[in-house]
Amino acid sequence: MKFIYNIISFLTLILVMSCQKMERPVMNIIPDPEYDGTIRVLAIGNSFSEDAIETHLYDLAKANGQKIIIGNLYIGGATLEQHVNNVKANAGAYSFRKIDVEGNKTTVANTSIATALASENWTHISFQQESSNSGKFDSWSASLAELYNYVAPRAKNENVKFILHQTWAYAKNSTHTGFDNYNKDQMQMYTAIVDAVNKAKELVDIDMIIPAGTAIQNGRTSVVEDNFTRDGYHLSMPLGRYLAACTWYESLMGTNVIGNSYKPQGLSDFEVAIAQNAAHLALQKPNEVTPMTDFQGGAGGPLTSSVLLDFGNNAAADHWNQINSFLAGTSINLKDSIGSYVGIKLTITERFNGVNTDGPTTSTTPLNMPSTVSRYSYFGNSKGNFGGMIITQSKFELTGLDKDLNYDITYFGSRGNVTDNRETKFISSGTNEVVVRLNTSNNSTNTVVAKDIKPDSSGNITVTVTSGENNTNGSGFYYLSAARLISK
Repeated sequence: MKFIYNIISFLTLILVMSCQKMERPVMNIIPDPEYDGTIRVLAIGNSFSEDAIETHLYDLAKANGQKIIIGNLYIGGATLEQHVNNVKANAGAYSFRKIDVEGNKTTVANTSIATALASENWTHISFQQESSNSGKFDSWSASLAELYNYVAPRAKNENVKFILHQTWAYAKNSTHTGFDNYNKDQMQMYTAIVDAVNKAKELVDIDMIIPAGTAIQNGRTSVVEDNFTRDGYHLSMPLGRYLAACTWYESLMGTNVIGNSYKPQGLSDFEVAIAQNAAHLALQKPNEVTPMTDFQGGAGGPLTSSVLLDFGNNAAADHWNQINSFLAGTSINLKDSIGSYVGIKLTITERFNGVNTDGPTTSTTPLNMPSTVSRYSYFGNSKGNFGGMIITQSKFELTGLDKDLNYDITYFGSRGNVTDNRETKFISSGTNEVVVRLNTSNNSTNTVVAKDIKPDSSGNITVTVTSGENNTNGSGFYYLSAARLISK
């Protein structure tokens, strides 16, 4: 009986231990120079850690006078299970990307996790799951503890902080096969990731979660919408990567990222503000989406580059905003000619009749249009029935403008192979009204400019397009192919 009692007691102890959170193993500390205030962060990751920390994190820290060393043990698409298999074999399987304290970048191939751990007195070490499995807790529970138990005793810094990187959900239109794990539903994937990472934190002694997934989801509620990835899952460059780096920066430094002076090339001030605020809000509420109601447009300030508008195009053109439908309700958040969101939205409020494809394939105007822009136009018909309808006028509205600035809008329209006058009138209305007219018949050289339009008190300009007084066409056809917006 005593033997049986001992067996039962032993099994009970094992059961109790299995239900407890794993404590940090005793660490084999190797003496290193006294801590000098430099953050040393190592990610055991994949392309998602590459997106988050390799591009902008160093510059964010530098802008605030903070020294940082960044390491990324990279294997594309690496899972926690793959990392475990690599430590079991002591495999030199990683591309070890490193940014030193001076910002110099190096890559050492065929590196093992053990070698990377021994290379620095790391202050932070990060774990993450492969993106398609990030929301599946069973994939974390199967491998995280084993990987942690290998890494923790080999960390040189007795005060090292262990991190879980909360990755982001895929874009709504993502074609990644792993999206099937979440029924191709972005919010389902996001909530699953948050839940799985929070549960994983209880498996081992984790010090912090970096809520990059929540930060990206916050950003998606802004005027940028679902445009933070470049292929449906990897982050866009530079905006998506900058947002993730902002999240890591504030998490590591404990310093509010809002107002950080580092601005990546190619981003507008408005985009920088979106990224910094999305990250900060994620740190405030890491487990839920915070709608960015202050970033729906109207950031104000002058445009640093022109905003090019393409009406009627059947394929997107570089540097141009494609308005891809002529129907009322169509809207687009606009970018400038260098690809930065500017906080201005265009909405068609009164429809056009349809698309005309008989414009010029070559043109010589200040707009420098490619043929895919100049050839296509939206048209209306103010005098006679066409296609079963009369469209006396068409309208679109520009919102989010700076009410304290003046704007110029340049218009172009064309219909080839006609001899009558198809004058088109453009009425641009804010607190003032500016009217310009353009004969669009066989036009390949002329534009008209509505100058010094002042937005209304809400920062809006309404543009009405209709036939001009000199239009001799029986149906009153009018055309709009392209426009350019600049601030003054």
